Amino acid sequence: MRGLFAVVLLVGLGLAGFAVHMAQSYVNKYQSALAQERQSRVPPIELTEIYVASEKLNYGDKLLPEKVKLVKWPKESLPNGWYADSDILFKNNNSNPRHILRPIEDGEPILQVKITKPGEAAGLTTRLEKGMRAFAIRVDVASGVSGFLRPGDHVDVYWTGSVEAISEDGSRDFTKLIQAGVKLIAVDQKADLEGVDGNVARTVTVSVKPEQVAALAQAQNSGKLSLALVGSQDDTIAETIEVDQDKLLGIERAEKKVVQVREAERTCTIRTRRGADVVEIPIPCSN
Repeated sequence: MRGLFAVVLLVGLGLAGFAVHMAQSYVNKYQSALAQERQSRVPPIELTEIYVASEKLNYGDKLLPEKVKLVKWPKESLPNGWYADSDILFKNNNSNPRHILRPIEDGEPILQVKITKPGEAAGLTTRLEKGMRAFAIRVDVASGVSGFLRPGDHVDVYWTGSVEAISEDGSRDFTKLIQAGVKLIAVDQKADLEGVDGNVARTVTVSVKPEQVAALAQAQNSGKLSLALVGSQDDTIAETIEVDQDKLLGIERAEKKVVQVREAERTCTIRTRRGADVVEIPIPCSN
């Protein structure tokens, strides 16, 4: 009896194991078919390897091979100026290293606009575009937007001064917008964003065209310059702005009327004596 019970138990365990095996096989086949169907619906993403920063890189740092790494990046989302060839990024075995122009976060692609050319230092000249010049403007806590200026910001430049009026009113004081949307490339002697600590600057350096340099130099020597910070999302173009004291206070001056006085007509006479009387006889006046 015990032997029969043991045989039945073994047969039951075998059938149970076989059922579990069949169920597991069915589930695996179902999951495999489902994965193949999903893969057929989603187009494959083409990847390529590019160099990214393996740690945070700050302005002025040397670009070294141990500070970058190759990662796979979607080919359709590649940024402009990426690097994939170490012989190009680290030319001549990095004998003349590149330097960082803009801060690069860990995992961010190494782009051409954020690094210098081989052997070139991260100086102010690298911030100047072709045909542009650097010009320094003296500022204080009021004219320098209270220390909120940073390299890369854009500002409007206003001139305040006086000019000699042609009329009899004498000199005229006014403020006028002379340059709009000028780009800042340095604050004091710091050209990197993180190097500016928020203190009130004494000078700011702007990137302008040569003819703008002449205008700013003349304006700085003949009056006072003030800066107005332009919003990062503001793409409007400032119109001509000029305000004097009368316009500020809403004073309207009456125009002076020039009255021309007509020269009185002259009467010319000659005197003659007729007996005991003296007679005046009118005659035409000569020039």
